[in-house]
Amino acid sequence: MSQAILALDQGTTSSRAVVFDAAGTVLGLAQRELPQIYPRPGWVEQDPETIWATQVSTAREALSAAGLSARDVVALGITNQRETTVVWDRETGHPVHNAIVWQDRRTSDFCARARREGLEPLFRGRTGLILDPYFSGTKIRWLLDNVDGARARAERGELLFGTVDSWLIWKLTGGRLHVTDASNASRTLCYNVHARGWDEKLLGILRVPASMLPVIVPSAGVVAETDPALFGASVPIAGIAGDQQAALFGQRCTVPGRVKNTYGTGCFMLMHTGERVPQSEHQLLSTVAWTRDARTEYALEGSVFVAGAAIQWLRDGLGIIGSAPEVEALAGSVPDTAGVMFVPAFTGLGAPHWDPLARGTITGITRGTTRAHIARAALESIAYQTADILECMQADTAIPLADLRVDGGATRNDLLMQFQADVLGVPVLRAANAESTAFGAALLAGRAVGFWADDGALDGLWRVERQFDPGRSADAMTEARAQWRRAVERARG
Repeated sequence: MSQAILALDQGTTSSRAVVFDAAGTVLGLAQRELPQIYPRPGWVEQDPETIWATQVSTAREALSAAGLSARDVVALGITNQRETTVVWDRETGHPVHNAIVWQDRRTSDFCARARREGLEPLFRGRTGLILDPYFSGTKIRWLLDNVDGARARAERGELLFGTVDSWLIWKLTGGRLHVTDASNASRTLCYNVHARGWDEKLLGILRVPASMLPVIVPSAGVVAETDPALFGASVPIAGIAGDQQAALFGQRCTVPGRVKNTYGTGCFMLMHTGERVPQSEHQLLSTVAWTRDARTEYALEGSVFVAGAAIQWLRDGLGIIGSAPEVEALAGSVPDTAGVMFVPAFTGLGAPHWDPLARGTITGITRGTTRAHIARAALESIAYQTADILECMQADTAIPLADLRVDGGATRNDLLMQFQADVLGVPVLRAANAESTAFGAALLAGRAVGFWADDGALDGLWRVERQFDPGRSADAMTEARAQWRRAVERARG
């Protein structure tokens, strides 16, 4: 009898697969690192075939670790790094170029030119996004304009575009299916969040042929079965969501006003806003949360481009720690940063600044500054950036925050979580299930096939592992945030 859900969690720095049972318990897990490619400063790429190879291998390993076969799996859910862009040949399935990763800034000039031409209100009004290199649309255009013969091939209908979910489903189904869901489609600059479909006018401006685009399907619902040769039996593909929307669902932020923050390579905060498209006066994004049961629900989102990546830089760039977990002890060896502020704008600044020309800075350095102060400043920068976004969300919605639900690798750092609660002035709730992103994909897939009977059953699976309550005075935090804002201004432009 089928007894588990398999979730594929294809992230920026690794591919993961997790097997869950009906109680939400992890039965098996596997993870493989995903190499990054940096052809030029500000450019970030990945090999699509490596994305696929690492993802399918982790799926097999997770099933093996769980002691299960594909016949024991009732459904498969997929969650993925979102705006990363893959273009491949419709017939052969071969990518025409490396995937361009969401962090990539190569289309900054095009975005700046489009803004000067007055196009940003059009894009923002229809997509809920801003004109920024972050999103997929300008990446598709770059590939068609810069890969030999790509534009002509695309116009002949020979090439397909997909975010990573589409690429994985294409491979999982042996090239039979080219689909995406609205949570991923809404991150492309090509999707109209009001009309709930691809927008011909925006495609024309971006010069993206409509024939390249995947069919949009519900986030929860059986869309296909995997090729039986992959896992030994066919498995229904029943859940699809971008990683941040999947985490929102996994954290059970399914009522308006509830907020989650995921701490990964970047930092992503989403507030559920119900069935209305949210409007931001503070440069936040309006995005589809998910579509299911014939309903489309939305979220307000703010993105921090560099969060956990700042800790990786301390390890790989500066060499002041040997592994990421070491940063907590090092940062905790000093009581504060001694005035040091670290703005990790390695690839520009995301919300609410949206400054692609900002660059990383460390300010307040004195002769007494040590690696411990820099490590602590790096950790605190994650909390400050999160607070900046939440402040904007509350201003846009007038909804006071009761607490913040958190997930992602960096939430294991107690020092960071406590400082986050101090900066926000509200409790920070760390989920007992650390796999919120994969869990969200599993819940979408499981509900679609009846593995869980109703949403109440899903709510019962969410538990708090630890609550961090604010411990510093509001006045002290106000002054600290003022110092942070001064440091951000020095990093701008």
